[in-house]
Amino acid sequence: MTGSAKDLLAAAAVKRIEGNRDAYVLYLRQVFADVVGEDEAVSETRGGLGAAQERLAKIQPQRYGKSRNFLTGAVTGLSPYLRHGVIGLAAVRDRVRAAVASPPQAEALLQQLAWRDYWQRLYARWGDRLWQDIEPHKTGWQATDYATDLPPALIAAETGLACMDAFSRDLQTSGYLHNHARLWLAAYVVHWCRVRWQAGAAWFLQHLLDGDPASNNLSWQWVASTFSHKPYFFNRQNLERYSEGKYCRQCPMGDRCPFDAPYEELETRLFPHK
Repeated sequence: MTGSAKDLLAAAAVKRIEGNRDAYVLYLRQVFADVVGEDEAVSETRGGLGAAQERLAKIQPQRYGKSRNFLTGAVTGLSPYLRHGVIGLAAVRDRVRAAVASPPQAEALLQQLAWRDYWQRLYARWGDRLWQDIEPHKTGWQATDYATDLPPALIAAETGLACMDAFSRDLQTSGYLHNHARLWLAAYVVHWCRVRWQAGAAWFLQHLLDGDPASNNLSWQWVASTFSHKPYFFNRQNLERYSEGKYCRQCPMGDRCPFDAPYEELETRLFPHK
């Protein structure tokens, strides 16, 4: 069968299942069987311009600014559509500006759009250099002190830490994590497990629907301190506050939480050679 004939058959198959999401999923599993592998997860996120425009219309810049650090905050949910070019940064910017009386009311959201644009410009300039440490670690550890592979228990969501296991499951089943959860999970990987950020960045890109090397890798480097002046880490109080305690209340390791300490104590524990 010629390539053009195959294309026509594929187009006809897609036309027959148009509007039927379950049928699309089955069709894609058959066509891309070689890349689907054993992963049976199907995200609930819906693609397409219509879904993106619905999200765009619901933007609340002021609520975003006040609540974006909470896992239940008023985030936009637009990142997958931006990642795949369904909508552009300019369209989001214009919608944000139209939703407020003055630009300062949307400052937090506009800043995030600016960061995304900045990371993309760095990616255009550096390319695959984003997979290399931009700067040395500021943790007191050398790059060779970090393991190259993720802990199997984390991938299996069996660390015993309710928060990290939930983040791991959400990442692998939904293709999405709130930005704060990404930071906590990245810090756990790099600083508590002492694993190279590249392993975590590749893991994220394997699953995130909005994953791209620019935002993803430079955020991991920011956590690791190879693209910032200090490492990012957190404590239990921070996680409990912004997750509204949903993990800590049910955590089997609540009485021996590795994050349960003041920042000064955690810094000494994590970075003894700094």
